[in-house]
Amino acid sequence: MKVIEVSVEKLKAAGLLSKIGESSGAVGSVISAMGCAMCFPAIASIGAALGLGFLDQWEGLFLHTLMPLFALLALLANGVGWFAHRNLMRSLIGMSGPALVLLALYPLFGSPYRNWVMYTGLALMVGFALWDIFIRPRGKKA
Repeated sequence: MKVIEVSVEKLKAAGLLSKIGESSGAVGSVISAMGCAMCFPAIASIGAALGLGFLDQWEGLFLHTLMPLFALLALLANGVGWFAHRNLMRSLIGMSGPALVLLALYPLFGSPYRNWVMYTGLALMVGFALWDIFIRPRGKKA
């Protein structure tokens, strides 16, 4: 009986860590994009309207360090979250946003499609984080 209790607690912990990681990864990636006015003008204008214009002095740090780290955090959190809910479609949808952000940052960096891929990835990350907060995930019940 104790083995079952421990595994249930681990699943709950994995679900909580997944939720925190997904949300913080999405928020961090969006704020990082808001600090890069030259790279992402549409979202940077929203950041400037919110009073985040001072972030432009750290544009290199946001683009090359923080945004990939937050996207990787969200990607890993969605992967770990699969162990909590065991829903493959939900995990794939959750992992697609961070994967697109990483794709836009590295292989597509000089491509004219980079901004579209980046904005799509960020929108998916924010949308999935909101979905995860307001809609209870359906999966295997422990």
